Amino acid sequence: MVEDKTVAGRMFGIINYLLLTIIGLITIIPFVHVVAGSFTTSAEMATKKFVLIPTDWSIEAYRFIFSTNTIFKAMAVSIGTTAVGTVISMFITALMAYGLARRDVDGRKVIMFLVVFTMLFHGGLIPTFLVVKELGMIDTYAALILPTAVSAFNLIILKNFFQNIPEGLEESAKIDGCSDFGILFRIVLPLSMPAIATISLFYAVTYWNTYLSAILYINESAKWPIQVLLRQIVVLASGLDVSSDLDSATPPPAQSIKMAVIVVATIPILIVYPFLQKHFAKGAMIGSIKG
Repeated sequence: MVEDKTVAGRMFGIINYLLLTIIGLITIIPFVHVVAGSFTTSAEMATKKFVLIPTDWSIEAYRFIFSTNTIFKAMAVSIGTTAVGTVISMFITALMAYGLARRDVDGRKVIMFLVVFTMLFHGGLIPTFLVVKELGMIDTYAALILPTAVSAFNLIILKNFFQNIPEGLEESAKIDGCSDFGILFRIVLPLSMPAIATISLFYAVTYWNTYLSAILYINESAKWPIQVLLRQIVVLASGLDVSSDLDSATPPPAQSIKMAVIVVATIPILIVYPFLQKHFAKGAMIGSIKG
């Protein structure tokens, strides 16, 4: 990149860096406030409205949250559904996207229209619930995975990415006797790792944040994912009458509980993101270029 040494170029660079710094601070300061507030004592939380660095550190909020094994069970449910759901979603999405990306597949335009149609019109909450109920998935982990196994948006991105792969590679593989599944798993998918990583992250975040599906389909509290349990913790900390195994004799301030809940629910995704970040931008951009 050639550096612009003119006065106008230097001024643009200074203003650009200044604006990016301000935007970065606007983005990061609220999260720092949340983390700091989760470690703040009751007295400091009562006197200060905004905390970036606690004067007196306290882990009472986290001790309150982790006062029972229930939260570890909920964490295991969320981790399990996120891992299994992401694998299932990626497998189905990759198969369907590869078929729609092939120009020799009959009726692919009709199928693509139906996929796009689902992005604009939805059957609704009650019909979806009735379908899940009739399939016998109430109070099962399948209800947290199968109804949202395929995202039309993710499918379109992956299909467009597959279309950017040169057809000559597939033709050469066919000449060598490779089957359609062999072409997909040995050639197309290895070349599509940026898109695979991006869409896997999309699916993982969706499954990790599962809340409404758990509220609708899961009646047993032992099968609740972490998001539902954390909501119960927040309600309990707010002083409402909610049955829970948590130690509510002397709960910390509700605000500290809420901030600690946000941290607990966010950290797992933050841990996964750096491993996929290098593929994220490339996968999202390339998959959205060609329709």
